[in-house]
Amino acid sequence: MRYSLTHPAAYVSANLVRFADILEAFRYTDVEHVVFASSSTVYGAKTSTPFGVQDKAGLPLSLYAATKKSDELMAHVYAHLYGPPATGFRLFLPYTDRGDGPTRRISSSLEKISADEAIDVFNQGHHARDLNYIDDIVEPVVRVVDRISQPNPDWIRATPDHSSSSAPYPIYNVGNSQPLNLIDFITKIENAVGWKTRKNDLPMQPGDVIETFADVTDLARDVGFSPRTTID
Repeated sequence: MRYSLTHPAAYVSANLVRFADILEAFRYTDVEHVVFASSSTVYGAKTSTPFGVQDKAGLPLSLYAATKKSDELMAHVYAHLYGPPATGFRLFLPYTDRGDGPTRRISSSLEKISADEAIDVFNQGHHARDLNYIDDIVEPVVRVVDRISQPNPDWIRATPDHSSSSAPYPIYNVGNSQPLNLIDFITKIENAVGWKTRKNDLPMQPGDVIETFADVTDLARDVGFSPRTTID
């Protein structure tokens, strides 16, 4: 998300143009099922929690979020008009034990703490994230690949369920459903490594949200999977 604040054109190219290219290519192949990654950022300015896929996700707060929402809309159009069926996953903040990707911020914070350097803390740490371990993302995705999506026979246009459609197109949240305040996360790090941190307090970042919190009821119902890994 942060990179999109300074390099918006990169996201227009990758998430809009290239994703449309992929969908158009699948239109002319024998691919049976498109499974794609969206993002929890599509919920944007939504304040009521937990975030349910049945709710309308609108008003994104960053270009990254806007492109991910656009990907969902394009995938729906192709599933409706041309095929193949599509299934989308709104991934909540992934982390690994390797310290790469988004988790690089965690490992870099640990490096600063061990060197007695101050770490940047936005919004005084009073924003929460639904941190999701990589294994709890991979397993439901693998389970869904061979479960080709079907139209929802109970979908009603007048009162639409935004998690599905009359087209073969469901959307699922993939999160831990246990949001954690940043300041509490820092405390867990302090307790684990035995050091107190020095904090560089900074204001809320542009495009950021106060809380992410996944309702994974649909995923458990349809795929039989619930997250297993706690942040501890």
